[in-house]
Amino acid sequence: MARHIFITGGVVSSLGKGLMAASLAALLQARGFKVRIRKFDPYLNVDPGTMSPYQHGEVYVTDDGAETDLDLGHYERFTGVSAHQGDNITSGRIYRDIIAKERRGDYLGATVQVIPHVTDAIKQFAMADTDDLDFVLCEIGGTVGDIESLPFIEALRQLRNELGREQTCFVHVTLVPYIAAAGELKTKPTQHSVRELTGLGIQPDILLCRCERELPESERAKIALFCNVRREAVIPALDAPNIYSVPLQYHGEGLDAEVLHHFGMTSPAPVLSRWTDIVDRYQNPEGEVTIGVVGKYVGLPDAYKSLNEALVHGGMANRVKVNINWIDAEVFEREASEVAALLEPMHGILVPGGFGERGTEGKIASVRFARERSVPFFGICLGMQMACVEGARSAGIGSASSTEFGQTDEPVVGIITEWMSNDGLQKRAEGGDLGGTMRVGAYPAMLSANSHVAAIYGANEISERHRHRYEVNAAYREALEGNGLIFSGMSPDGLLPEIVERPDHPWFVGVQFHPELKSKPFDPHPLFAGFIGAAVRQARLV
Repeated sequence: MARHIFITGGVVSSLGKGLMAASLAALLQARGFKVRIRKFDPYLNVDPGTMSPYQHGEVYVTDDGAETDLDLGHYERFTGVSAHQGDNITSGRIYRDIIAKERRGDYLGATVQVIPHVTDAIKQFAMADTDDLDFVLCEIGGTVGDIESLPFIEALRQLRNELGREQTCFVHVTLVPYIAAAGELKTKPTQHSVRELTGLGIQPDILLCRCERELPESERAKIALFCNVRREAVIPALDAPNIYSVPLQYHGEGLDAEVLHHFGMTSPAPVLSRWTDIVDRYQNPEGEVTIGVVGKYVGLPDAYKSLNEALVHGGMANRVKVNINWIDAEVFEREASEVAALLEPMHGILVPGGFGERGTEGKIASVRFARERSVPFFGICLGMQMACVEGARSAGIGSASSTEFGQTDEPVVGIITEWMSNDGLQKRAEGGDLGGTMRVGAYPAMLSANSHVAAIYGANEISERHRHRYEVNAAYREALEGNGLIFSGMSPDGLLPEIVERPDHPWFVGVQFHPELKSKPFDPHPLFAGFIGAAVRQARLV
């Protein structure tokens, strides 16, 4: 039976529970164990798919089409284990399923309550598909004491009773703040947080103490005494120079060893050569490049979390530092003269995905700049669509646009209502709910022989993750290719353009999918490695 590690957070949010879960899983994996990580999200949305990036950061998409919390991106990037639909659950999804069962009469007239119905559903989620695993790590979103997280805490309390201490471990991530006026670290917030959790029936086994200064042994012993844990179970977690240093840092503080001690297990020392190489590549670059990302949500880094990391991975593949210059696309709409001023210093230009009309003319202007100035260009999802609109306009189709932005006489981009998937013909209503009208998940694409992208991938057939409602209109293929924008990747049925490129350009690629979702520090995505490689060559020219 798999052993369960439950990860809670206290005092404040944004302490890095997701990164901690990913790092611990990577350490256990380095010891030879098979792991999987799951996320409980207490909010009432069914999934984050309809939430603004400003509310919740990016939406991470799995191969099987789940729209999930961005922490699942950390999980995949650190472990290489592909997440799926069953690895992220929200209160909204639980209540939706329970109410549907109640309406069908599945409960045979019983009163439907939080206990046992909601807590049972949470426990089923935590225990599902774990037979072939050594460890299942479950992160509980939010902060202990939040009203919405109470059913999850109660469900975990019940699981501790049912499975026993030898099969469950509670890791509580907490804060030990430094008070500058007093000149010392304060342990009282951690004590109160643990007391809150204990009052809910859960005694944590390990405390991960986030702090910005070294945690003295005296304070470590004090926390252990007042929080009723072993001194060795109080793990200091100082701010790391970068996220890829965290596994090595946590191992140095004894986190993975303490988890194994709790379960009464022994194992060989972890093989950490993968992580030392990653950190070495990150911290000791042999050059640097600057990439301009022209987007819509540039004020919130988490909105492009996977994209940011994929660019870093591309830098690791080329052993260079990637400086990312986030540029609001609307700036180019207000001040056309700013296009050249802001983009000329860039060694590469990337236009990412997004929804809605705001900023699109600025993105089109950046595509035009990259094409005319021969600057490496990478368009992702909406970025590819804007590259096609720009290509059509430069070919003389002046009113080329997308139906996403309103009625147009030249719909170079439009919504589709039918397409083929591995499960057969998929249909959707043009005016359906936002949560169910997208092409989401992994889809195959066929690459043209001798194309640039076929050489980059080293293959003629690929599978990549999608998340979009609108598609490039293949009816414009002849006009676009006549102007040099080649459709080098298509869906297997030949109906949906997946990749465009300009063979006469140093590096100009647009993709309908989101390659950033499959990039990892130990396995950089080939498109990002190729894009940064092109930026390196561009840097040598200027």
